[in-house]
Amino acid sequence: MQKLLICCAISASLLISGCGTVDTVKGWGRAVGDAIPNTLGGVPLMYHQDIQQGNIVTQAMINKLHPGMARRQVKYIMGTPILVDVFHQDRWDYFYSMKKGSEAPTQEHISLYFVDDKLTRIEGDFRPTPTADALEDKKETVVKVPDYETTEKGFFTRTLERAGLAAEDD
Repeated sequence: MQKLLICCAISASLLISGCGTVDTVKGWGRAVGDAIPNTLGGVPLMYHQDIQQGNIVTQAMINKLHPGMARRQVKYIMGTPILVDVFHQDRWDYFYSMKKGSEAPTQEHISLYFVDDKLTRIEGDFRPTPTADALEDKKETVVKVPDYETTEKGFFTRTLERAGLAAEDD
């Protein structure tokens, strides 16, 4: 009987302690609970798969956007937004997260705002930068106009003179 009672007590203690984790054991602290995953993550020969989530957004895509574009044009360039808020349908959010191997994840976010189905504002990690073609279009062009007096009369003046309504200058 005593052996049965000891076996039941040991079984009960094992079952009850199975519901806890190393993190919750008093006196051991959180460091022991994190030790196993951190040790496995630091093994140099262990393969860590790259994890991509969200919409891939590049600077070239953002450079193609400009104010006044229609929603369908923006959707063609950027793709379908990952988040369209039900309460703010004039705002499209694009999120992108990349975790390469055991490196820390990188996250990028961009929000596009529309008024009357036209793009009005861009906020986030990317900003449109002018391309070389756009800079060339903005260059000032200086045109020199020669200063000379013309002795030739215009069509209207000649017609009035022939009709006798204008004074002829010699």
